[in-house]
Amino acid sequence: MDPSDRMDPLDRIDEIINIVEQARSVPMSRTNCMVERGEMIGMLEDLRAELPTDLRKAAALLEERDRIIDKGRSEAERIISEGEAEHARLVSVNEITVSAEHEGARIVAEARAEAQRLREEVDDYVDTALANFEQFLTRALASIERGRDKMHALREIGSFAGPDEGERPLPF
Repeated sequence: MDPSDRMDPLDRIDEIINIVEQARSVPMSRTNCMVERGEMIGMLEDLRAELPTDLRKAAALLEERDRIIDKGRSEAERIISEGEAEHARLVSVNEITVSAEHEGARIVAEARAEAQRLREEVDDYVDTALANFEQFLTRALASIERGRDKMHALREIGSFAGPDEGERPLPF
């Protein structure tokens, strides 16, 4: 399957629900319907095959987050190290010792502020990405739960056939 043809799992779940909702009713029943078993099984198998891909994408996103955090920390350490080196160089010059101490402190403070800003940006990015993934999973779980509830309801309704209907196959 071409990745561009791949349907979002939530859209696929909505499509399955729509097929069940649009299915032809079983005669003499308001709640039972008939769906093509092979088509429904095929759609559910496709959905099951796609979910691990989305989970791998989530894991890759978490790895990317860790890489960004590590890069931010390395950059912050480099900036702090440069600031401290600059501070040490300025202090060693006797004529401008006082001014060098102030400048060095300012550079270290700027480096720490920059490091903190980078940490906050990374945290915001990661939080947003995880919130989006959490919403996706919440919607997916809700759709799955609705589909399962409908399936269970259909199964229960189909299992209470009267004595004269007992020999006919179930509509699903």
